[in-house]
Amino acid sequence: MFKHLREDIQTVFERDPAAKSWLEVLLCYPGVHALLGHRLNHWLYRHRCFLLARIFSQISRFFTGIEIHPGAKIGRRFFIDHGAGVIIGETTEIGDDVTLYQGVTLGGTGKEKGKRHPTIGNRVMISTGAKILGSITIEDNVKVGAGAVVLRDVPPNATVVGVPGRVVVQDGVRVKSGVDLAHNQIPDPVAKMIECLQHKVNELENRIEELEGGKDVGRHEA
Repeated sequence: MFKHLREDIQTVFERDPAAKSWLEVLLCYPGVHALLGHRLNHWLYRHRCFLLARIFSQISRFFTGIEIHPGAKIGRRFFIDHGAGVIIGETTEIGDDVTLYQGVTLGGTGKEKGKRHPTIGNRVMISTGAKILGSITIEDNVKVGAGAVVLRDVPPNATVVGVPGRVVVQDGVRVKSGVDLAHNQIPDPVAKMIECLQHKVNELENRIEELEGGKDVGRHEA
């Protein structure tokens, strides 16, 4: 449970400029408390002490405001900033160097058994209020924007925003959206209609000329 405590405290100093001392981190950071509690609960869960693990996890939730199911697998240097309202489901898998902010949900989308929660890669940052739902994979080096709802796999080195979540940056390059905002290239419906009318007028003029030509021929023959 305490094997990685020094690393956990160092992680807080690296990612939260408000941290002033190791004692402050140890006493005042609910994310650290929730992570320490989860390590014990996960150990109980792996040894099939399911009820005891759930009881302890609910006690941790009461004191920290962070709900981590004992079955969730969490990597090293995991950091929850602020923490209120964070929910991590049973079959969630989280890699190393992941950061979560308040209000994040790593949840399921149905009542099916088995793997039903997301898999989070390494060096992922999930912003305030984001929801990642279902058995999907968020690859390494991904940033999820505040309030995003992610329902599909996300490739590595991407930034995801919106509802539903969409990739807006990939490998440092902005991804073009499906909406074309080049106003100078938007078709002009009025010009198109005038073009169609002009085409009809030309056809009618040609037809009139043909008819008048036929009448002139008839007069000469008469």
